[in-house]
Amino acid sequence: MLPDNIFMKIIDGKIPAKIIYQDEWILAFHDIHPQAPVHVLIIPRKEIRTHAQIGQEDFHILAKMHALAQKLAAELGLQDGYRLILNCDVAGGQTVPHLHLHLLGGRQLGWPPG
Repeated sequence: MLPDNIFMKIIDGKIPAKIIYQDEWILAFHDIHPQAPVHVLIIPRKEIRTHAQIGQEDFHILAKMHALAQKLAAELGLQDGYRLILNCDVAGGQTVPHLHLHLLGGRQLGWPPG
C-alpha cells in the first residue's frame, strides 16, 4: 500500500520543496533523497495516482512532463545523457501515489537499474 500523497501537499504549499519550474499543468522540484547529482521530480498538478490511470484526456500532461524533462536536462548540464524513470505501482517501485517522472543525471548510470 502506498502512503499519503506528499506531492499534493507540495502542490498545495503545505510542504516546502525546492521548486525549479511550475505552470498551470506541471511542477518540477529537486528530490530530497537524490539518487544522482541531478535528481528532479516532474509531477502533474492533477492528481493521477499511477501511469496505469492516465486517460486520453491526460496525454497532453504526459507530453508536457517529457518536454519539460528535455528542457531541464539541457539547463542542468546533462548533455552527456540522462535517465527518465516513471514507476508504476508498488511492484514497479512507486512509493508516492501520484504520477511522477524522475530526471536523473550528472554521473554514469548503471544498468540494470533495480
